[in-house]
Amino acid sequence: MADSQDRAFIFVFTGPDGSGRKTIADSVGSTLGLTKVLSYTTRKPRPGEVNGQDYHFITPELYEELDASGDFIESVTINSNLYGLRGSDIQRSFKNNGSVYLVLNPEGAEMLKQTYGNQLIRLFIYADRQTVEQRQQQKGIGGEVIEQRLGRYETDMIAQARCEHAFENYDLAHTVFEITNTLEQYLQRNLEERD
Repeated sequence: MADSQDRAFIFVFTGPDGSGRKTIADSVGSTLGLTKVLSYTTRKPRPGEVNGQDYHFITPELYEELDASGDFIESVTINSNLYGLRGSDIQRSFKNNGSVYLVLNPEGAEMLKQTYGNQLIRLFIYADRQTVEQRQQQKGIGGEVIEQRLGRYETDMIAQARCEHAFENYDLAHTVFEITNTLEQYLQRNLEERD
């Protein structure tokens, strides 16, 4: 088990909202059999999001309580909503499953990189501003929310230079394939079938 712990990584899918980072992360995670570590947030679920599958949706009061007790190793405020990640969730997943993956905004990914160093690999997923806007409109996201997100687009794109890998996402299947191959090089698993 020590050998697999040595090769345990935190793969963080990041990039601007609307880049497809969550869809890609879940597809790659499923393909590679990785466990997803969920963030906690005070915002309301978006259409199609499920508590315990996309995020842990909690009250601002509970969030503040967890934050005050030092549970969060990463905590950010975006558009008046709080987002945090519990270190105990990552450690438990490492112990039980080895490598894990997360979906974080670039600010959160940077905070985690400072904590985990080389064990954390940032995968920056992006598309041009117009494509990102169209994707959000197709999901039925309101104009005001899209405007808030696009207000962060340029800042989020700057984070690409600090990430270990960057992938342009215009063809979902191709992007998932590319990232899966990249992560296999980190995992270095013996994929031969055994009787």
